[in-house]
Amino acid sequence: MELNDQQWIAPEYYNLTSEMEHHPSGKIALKWLNEKGDREEISYGELLQQANRLAGGLAHLGLHKGDRVLVMVPRRIIAYVIYLACLKLGLAVIPSSEMLRAKDLSYRLRHSEARAVIAWSEVTHEVDKISDDLPALDFRLAVSADGADSGWLELEDLMIGQPDQLTAVNTHRDDMAILAYTSGTTGNPKAVVHSHGWGYAHLRITSSPWLDIRESDTVWATAAPGWQKWIWSPFLAVLGNGATGFVYNGPFQPNRYLQLMQDEGIQALCCTPTEYRLMAKTEGLDTYDLSRLRSAVSAGEPLNQEVINEFQRHFNITIRDGYGQTESTLLIGTLKDTPIRTGSMGKAMAPGLVEVVDEQGIPVAPGVVGDIAVHLTMPALFHTYYKDPERKASCTTGEFFVTGDRARKDEDGYFWFEGRGDDIIISAGYTIGPFEVEEALMRHSSVKECAVVASPDEIRGHVVKAFIVLKDASAASPELVKELQSHVKEWTAPYKYPRKIEFISDLPKTTSGKIRRVELRELDRNS
Repeated sequence: MELNDQQWIAPEYYNLTSEMEHHPSGKIALKWLNEKGDREEISYGELLQQANRLAGGLAHLGLHKGDRVLVMVPRRIIAYVIYLACLKLGLAVIPSSEMLRAKDLSYRLRHSEARAVIAWSEVTHEVDKISDDLPALDFRLAVSADGADSGWLELEDLMIGQPDQLTAVNTHRDDMAILAYTSGTTGNPKAVVHSHGWGYAHLRITSSPWLDIRESDTVWATAAPGWQKWIWSPFLAVLGNGATGFVYNGPFQPNRYLQLMQDEGIQALCCTPTEYRLMAKTEGLDTYDLSRLRSAVSAGEPLNQEVINEFQRHFNITIRDGYGQTESTLLIGTLKDTPIRTGSMGKAMAPGLVEVVDEQGIPVAPGVVGDIAVHLTMPALFHTYYKDPERKASCTTGEFFVTGDRARKDEDGYFWFEGRGDDIIISAGYTIGPFEVEEALMRHSSVKECAVVASPDEIRGHVVKAFIVLKDASAASPELVKELQSHVKEWTAPYKYPRKIEFISDLPKTTSGKIRRVELRELDRNS
């Protein structure tokens, strides 16, 4: 596979849902299970029929090609129906976790000028809390509207009387399909624009050489809707390849996950490093039969080598690491049938696709540390940052988009991760911008100043640590730590809260007043 391989480039007019249209209608597309043991199944034929009926209902409301729709639903079959319906109509989906709070949602809705929000009934109240004016928002649609406040339409009602068949809107490969908001080190989240053509390239880059999904497989990709990784694997890669996706809507418990892998006969698995770490520490690992598991991959942050060794020793399966960003797809990985080099990130998905470059955007010699950078001609690279095209230009050097991560490459093309070039925190697979946490902390009456950094953690890779200067230093106490943690959970998504808090007298700063996070990280290492 070469950098300019035409097989990656979509036809000029292309809708990514066309990848799901040609599978046998009677084949099971999704198997769903919750923690109570309730089960549901849906075939490809019925999944598409439901999506077509919903698309007809959305069109009847007046939504049309190019409109943005924020979707906030948990791991349920209806999530797949909603995404398919929106994309068939040419609507741009804004993936949003149900853990987001009113503040997070307000920014996304205002910035995107979304015309509709589709939310699970249990989280509609967060949208209703928004006090800002949302002039573009015409429709509030609730899934299972029991408990939703007045003003919300029942999503299922839109499907009544709509036809089972619907031809996808004639979308261009460059038309927006996904508008994904990703954390930044400063300011508000960035809005990444992905086109229908991106979906075409993503499928062909990752499905075979990395995920190794086959049509006959039962695949469990554990990412939840609301994250770009869900679109990567549970949605596009599974349905695009005609496999059967297993969906578990329940909390992560290592023993439960291992038992489900055994009971459901999972053949291809995609988990976060944290999930693998905790499963590897489970007592009685030898008692589980994972003999049907053929392919196991990990993405989100580097995976510890001892975890890979544990799975190899107990199950004779090698977890293959992968590296990518919201702005792209998988870029570097340990590909199937490729010799593994212990500790490395693997190789680029194609020669010339990813390089390690210097400040001028020139590839450096083997062994030299530089910036991980993606060639601008890569078909699965994002189009732009929505309403902020200059931001992409500022991250472009020469022929490359610079990711912000640092690495070196050896003479055989294997990449070795060195660290993040910015202050983004990746914790248990979640990407967290320090600004979001700091802004929430600053809303507390006791906080004078604060700064947030990544703190190493054996299980999660890193956790959020906040260094806080109090207005009254004598107020520092374990009780205040808990109060501040709860406060952050109320203002932003709970996974962003600082698991560690240290009170200090002053924050280290440059002469221009910028916080020196590098000193804080050093202080954390020595504490």
